[in-house]
Amino acid sequence: MTILIADKLAAVAVEALEADGHTVHADPALKGDALDAALREVQPDILVVRSTKVPAAAIAATASLELVVRAGAGYDNIDVAAASARGIFVANCPGKNAVAVAELTIGLILALDRRIPDNVIDARNGTWNKATYSKADGVKGKTLGLIGFGNIAQAVARRAKALQLDVIAWSRSLTPERAAEYGVRYAGSPRAVAQQADIVSLHVAATPDTAALADKAFFQAMKTGALFINTTRGSVVDEEALAWALEEKQVRAGLDVFQGEPAVKTGTFSHPLAAHPSVYLTHHIGASTQQAQNAIALEASRVANTYAATGVVPNGVNQAAQTDANHLLTVRHLDRVGVLARVLDAMRGADWNVQEMENLIFEGGEAACARIRFFGEPNEAVLSEISSVDEVLAVSVLPL
Repeated sequence: MTILIADKLAAVAVEALEADGHTVHADPALKGDALDAALREVQPDILVVRSTKVPAAAIAATASLELVVRAGAGYDNIDVAAASARGIFVANCPGKNAVAVAELTIGLILALDRRIPDNVIDARNGTWNKATYSKADGVKGKTLGLIGFGNIAQAVARRAKALQLDVIAWSRSLTPERAAEYGVRYAGSPRAVAQQADIVSLHVAATPDTAALADKAFFQAMKTGALFINTTRGSVVDEEALAWALEEKQVRAGLDVFQGEPAVKTGTFSHPLAAHPSVYLTHHIGASTQQAQNAIALEASRVANTYAATGVVPNGVNQAAQTDANHLLTVRHLDRVGVLARVLDAMRGADWNVQEMENLIFEGGEAACARIRFFGEPNEAVLSEISSVDEVLAVSVLPL
């Protein structure tokens, strides 16, 4: 297959893909119109990206594209709806950067508590201010609240417990029983976490449901002087509400992500929160350790290699969890050319819409069993037509 890598990816990915015989084109500078042009020129079967945006225009730039792989967990930089509408798979690489993001989360917590960046800046500027910087609270015994409890939050929880933090967590899928298994306390809502925690850390995916999850009511619920950490996505935070909390609730924030992040790797930068003395803002580097980058690159290549070899999409994010199929047609048949074509032709004539299909070959290669899930209303005439095909051995239909 032809694979286009439109982002900076660890060299191990290219090595793994080329070792499986693929033609790989890698250009980390591809963005916007340049990406569209590269897609038209290269005609890739698979596109691999990290932060590069893949809008509908890019997805429509070539008819060859079959799979878009996001080399990371979140995939909000890809227009998944546009890909689904064109029958293009989208996959991600979840969990491979969990440790790296968890390490940065813990680092931001400790940096805020001990004001490490301010210590360093003053020392570099020739100012000695031990009287101010020796007044940290310390984190031992404090309550860390986790919003979301996926791979990253779980990794944060394990490290937090080693620091003797009490951990409370909420996610839509978390139950009190599962929380107990992980040794954390269960909260019934994000607001409940905000009310109880001395430190709040966000770890939810960026979706329409989580947009501005941390709104003014959320910050109003937080304790005065609490720490706030965001290493997930900027869209999860109402930044005006956060600015209010910095002033009115003396919240201190560690932000690795924020709204309006630069699309380039280097350049000039400004943001309303960047210069605030209660904010430590980093450069969206949560997953940026070499360990994480190698793991993500290898997972991205595994997804591509598996798809190329089997047609299966590991970590697929846009296959329907449940189709509209309301019946299952089972056709046992001799494994001969054209048998399934005649079956499908009969189904088309009956206006049965095929939703899912598999054809299993029996040992020896003489016979096979096709299982076809479809939406439509069965009738005896169509079943008789299928049964009359010489190579068909048996036919049955069941409601789903």
